[in-house]
Amino acid sequence: MSRIGKLPIEIPAGVTLTVDNNVVKVKGPQGELTQVVDPLIKVEVDGNVCHVTRPDDEKESRSKHGLYRALIHNMVKGVSEGYTATLELVGVGYRVESQGQVLNFSLGYTHPIYLQLPSEVKIETKSERNQNPLVILKTADKQLLGQICAKIRSFRKPEPYKGKGIRFQGEVVRRKAGKSAGK
Repeated sequence: MSRIGKLPIEIPAGVTLTVDNNVVKVKGPQGELTQVVDPLIKVEVDGNVCHVTRPDDEKESRSKHGLYRALIHNMVKGVSEGYTATLELVGVGYRVESQGQVLNFSLGYTHPIYLQLPSEVKIETKSERNQNPLVILKTADKQLLGQICAKIRSFRKPEPYKGKGIRFQGEVVRRKAGKSAGK
């Protein structure tokens, strides 16, 4: 049995979970999410607890059991509490501004970088004197948040020599020694 898959999913107050033709819909105070579940996997709701089961021990059903349980759990947590990610821009002259759902990055290139974000994501930027600029992203969809963070990081990945780049707040970048002087 999958250790993750057999765990029950607690549904908090204010959240409704419905299953209709292998489509799971979760609605809560932070928003509404849907997920199509493979027909092999059965999702049952008993009051405020949801169980994910599989019919047999075939390799395919075993691999999907824990996956769909984790996806449904992330949806329930997202619509009840929400997810937050904070990105930090480390580097001289690195700046970010938000204009509605558009982020405007100045990352040392010859041109600014504009990133249009979906309406489900709430954006906040902080630029304080003698502090690195911050981008705070909030949404109910964990998968969407991860994709957006990966896209933003791809503009300037943290490099190991000077430590410059875009990183998660609190992330530690392993530093390398540069070239040593010859003779």
